[in-house]
Amino acid sequence: MWEFIITVLITAVSLVIIAKLPLGIEVDGFNKALVAGLVFGLLNATLHPILFLLTLPITLLTFGLFSLVINAIIFALAAALVDGFSLRNGFWSALIGTILLSFLNSVLMSVFSF
Repeated sequence: MWEFIITVLITAVSLVIIAKLPLGIEVDGFNKALVAGLVFGLLNATLHPILFLLTLPITLLTFGLFSLVINAIIFALAAALVDGFSLRNGFWSALIGTILLSFLNSVLMSVFSF
């Protein structure tokens, strides 16, 4: 349970950092980033495996690159569900945001040894 809470906190910090960059991703504050991190984590835990199984043939044909599109869809869905977390440039903001979020989460997780 603690790992999930720390992951949500790290995701929230990553979202705040990403929102400071000129990518079209807007977060109103750290509280909204916490809610967005929680929603993103829940969507990743529930919806990601289902979408991955449904798109497995496409994912295999693209050597796994289609998983970035799945993550971007989940990122955009989280932005649609949380007030105060929005994407100005639509799918492209979600795609770039997903790549940066995974990179920042990896760096922060390794710093905190998770």
